[in-house]
Amino acid sequence: MPTITLSLESRNGQERIFLAFPYNKSIIDAVRQVRGIKWSATAKQWHLPAEKAAVTALKETIQSIAQLDTRILKKQLLERNRNAVDASTTALAVAKYSSHYPTKRVVSIRKIQLVNAHVLPLMKEQLQLKAYSRSTISTYLNEMSQLLQALGSIAADDLQPVHLKRYLLYCLNQLGLKENTLHSRINAMKFYYEQVLERERFFWQIPRPKKPVLLPKLLNETELRKLFNALSNKKHKAMLFTAYSAGLRVSEIVNLKIADVDSKRMQIFISRAKGKKDRYVNLSPLLLDILRKYVKEYSPAPRVYLFESEQTMQPYPVRTIQQIFSNAKRAAGITKSVGIHSLRHSFATHLLDKGTDIKYIKDLLGHFNIKTTERYLHVSKKQLVNIVSPFDDLWKNERIEW
Repeated sequence: MPTITLSLESRNGQERIFLAFPYNKSIIDAVRQVRGIKWSATAKQWHLPAEKAAVTALKETIQSIAQLDTRILKKQLLERNRNAVDASTTALAVAKYSSHYPTKRVVSIRKIQLVNAHVLPLMKEQLQLKAYSRSTISTYLNEMSQLLQALGSIAADDLQPVHLKRYLLYCLNQLGLKENTLHSRINAMKFYYEQVLERERFFWQIPRPKKPVLLPKLLNETELRKLFNALSNKKHKAMLFTAYSAGLRVSEIVNLKIADVDSKRMQIFISRAKGKKDRYVNLSPLLLDILRKYVKEYSPAPRVYLFESEQTMQPYPVRTIQQIFSNAKRAAGITKSVGIHSLRHSFATHLLDKGTDIKYIKDLLGHFNIKTTERYLHVSKKQLVNIVSPFDDLWKNERIEW
């Protein structure tokens, strides 16, 4: 009988139980039925919540086709409990009464001590109650966990602005964190101390590093031709075609459903995009033909989401699409330091180059971030329908293969 080996790992500030077993379709079909099970595209493994009930449910589900090996899991749990009880101060501790930090980074800290074990669960609960996006929740929990690991046995709830300032100086000077990362870390700490602990707002005392003003990185039309032609997989091509043709974020690509493509109105519906805002973008006639052929010919055919994982039949992981872009860029010999978001930048810039009014471009991209600007940027969807996607011209002029 096949064996499923269980082990404990941390993901985004949460502990998960990972399953290791040789490929077996019967086991895969069975574990999919277990409540709370998820697939990790990075680790190429299924994983469960680190709860006794989850293990029990798994055991009951697979008892007739496989057996569980929990020896590694039990050993890890014993070690975790031992470390939690041993609340020793670490080299990275933000000493409550200390005025300096160590000059070298200690990278061996993996656990959050028992004194701070309540922080992340309380923070996650409050973030969910306030309906923050999954991406923001993940970012905040990860940033807060960095502080908690540095604290060791020091209680996070006792820290004052002066201690947080020292910690941020350490992050800047010793860890070399960039301005955007520091802003994320400040936002996470601010949320915990002001929204969870309900402290009086004191983060105005903590200066924020000025963010650099960076120009968007994009690809020219010749580079786009090379990028697209470097791909042979029809699904991968359709993904990148869609990203450029409609100027979509990678998170919007993975969440696209077949039903979101409206061929009658020639629009694509983008549901709950950044800022939880719905919007419509134009559907290129060429892209529509490509997507129809992809859905008809690709096996297994997508059922709900336009781009589904062949293993889980769930949306493609964001990191997978990012890797697809990176592989295509490398194969095309493009040396620019750009990611998949450059397709969105390229879409906007190429529209602007072709004379499209900036107001229409902002509406297509969903850039209504400030309420006071919405009155001036909002335009009629009837006018948007007449905008031709730059993908159409690229197809005609650069000999894109399909």
